Amino acid sequence: MSCHETRELIHGYLDGELDLVKSLEVESHLEDCTACAQTYKGVRGLRSALGQRAVRFELPKDFQGRLRSALRHEDEPQRRSTIFRWQWLVAATSLITVIAVIWAVAGIPGRQAQGDVIAQEIVSSHVRSLMADHLTDVASSDQHTVKPWLDTKLDFAAPVLDLSGDGFPLVGGRLDYLDNHSAAALVYQRRKHFINLFIWPTTPGDSKAQKMVEREGYHLVHWADGDFTYWAVSDVSVDDLQNFQRSFEQQVPPH
Repeated sequence: MSCHETRELIHGYLDGELDLVKSLEVESHLEDCTACAQTYKGVRGLRSALGQRAVRFELPKDFQGRLRSALRHEDEPQRRSTIFRWQWLVAATSLITVIAVIWAVAGIPGRQAQGDVIAQEIVSSHVRSLMADHLTDVASSDQHTVKPWLDTKLDFAAPVLDLSGDGFPLVGGRLDYLDNHSAAALVYQRRKHFINLFIWPTTPGDSKAQKMVEREGYHLVHWADGDFTYWAVSDVSVDDLQNFQRSFEQQVPPH
């Protein structure tokens, strides 16, 4: 189950509306994914906060009686002033309630920027590929073997390059699903470390800015060209990952 699917089902999971299979899938994903687990805790905490009396405003039971009594003993100008004060009090209390709810929502740690969510998905996929011994669907150091295999499985033709001359031999490739669409995952090696390079066609919502981030001890580098979005992740050094990116970019055929 992907991060997107899990986030869509969190409210149903909290309400007990999911069947047993879906509930178990959500629980399994929450155990493995830190970002989604934070989102779950945030939503659960928000629900708890909204259920408390502290964020509710209820008029005192004797409010109407006190207001009528005050108005009976005042002339017209004073009456208008009294009504205004009570209206201001109600409005101010309502505003405090709204601010409390906004604060609770803003405090949910799982509400991340889209790029942060994708980065977490990338790391999760990388870790799963190593833990489940499912690094490749097609294992080959020959780009002319890996590329045709991927081309027949995907609706786009991802570039597959031989970077062995730069110290990053190709290990193989596999299919993946990230950011709500299919992706090609190319696996390269740097000494005893693996680099997962995820590629999918650039969409209008994809960031074009290059960036380097770190998540859970892994380094990630993101870049894009006119046709494809790239994310590389590994536990190699930052310098090695940047060298890998430069090697790949330099050898990509011009569009």
